[in-house]
Amino acid sequence: MLAREQDRIFTALDTTDVEVAVATAHQLKGIVGGLKLGLEFFLSCGVDGFKRVSETGMPIFLDLKFHDIPNTVAGAVRAVAPLAPKIITVHTQGGTDMMKRAVETAHEEAHKYSVPAPWVVGVTVLTSLDDVDLTSIGVDVPVGTHVARLAMLAAESGLDGMVCSPHEIALVRGAAGADFKLVVPGIRPAGTAFGDQKRVMAPQEAVTAGADVLVIGRPITGSGNPAVAAKAIADSLVL
Repeated sequence: MLAREQDRIFTALDTTDVEVAVATAHQLKGIVGGLKLGLEFFLSCGVDGFKRVSETGMPIFLDLKFHDIPNTVAGAVRAVAPLAPKIITVHTQGGTDMMKRAVETAHEEAHKYSVPAPWVVGVTVLTSLDDVDLTSIGVDVPVGTHVARLAMLAAESGLDGMVCSPHEIALVRGAAGADFKLVVPGIRPAGTAFGDQKRVMAPQEAVTAGADVLVIGRPITGSGNPAVAAKAIADSLVL
């Protein structure tokens, strides 16, 4: 259960500078619900960088999109579980065994270190891709059909939820059920640039559609005043 509608917002910190990340975290604390750190940050700043940001008290969505054989993914989850991220990601196209091992390992390690188990959520089709892109890599079904198939597989494998485009929220709910947590990137407030996102939606529209978490990066971090931009978006969710 979310204490506030604003807690739905996780701000993507697309930086390799840990000082910038920490400063932004302090600016946004109390305004948004958490932060997303991805491959760019983690490969540059590592565990120490993660800890610096986590020490601000902000929940962290660690978006590393694990995708490998089941044993390797279990090892990767084992490595990050002691950091107590709020959310971690795996690629659903890694298959059922891989996803099951990820969930099992997340819970085992959380118990071992007496930390909350992270949400393990699946990645299906990146929001930078559309039907044309899927066809080019040999997937001859529409994005929605492919996402629904992978969502059903993720739910059957025990994942807590998945990352999906805002335009696929209803589709995923139908495939995976009402309790499946939906983490939704591709959120663009009115008047902001789409960037490399092709399947986008406004924040309040996505919440109304059923999004649990909104991942918003550049409209906040690239605004010149992240706190003001984040507050405007947060306020729009409670109107």
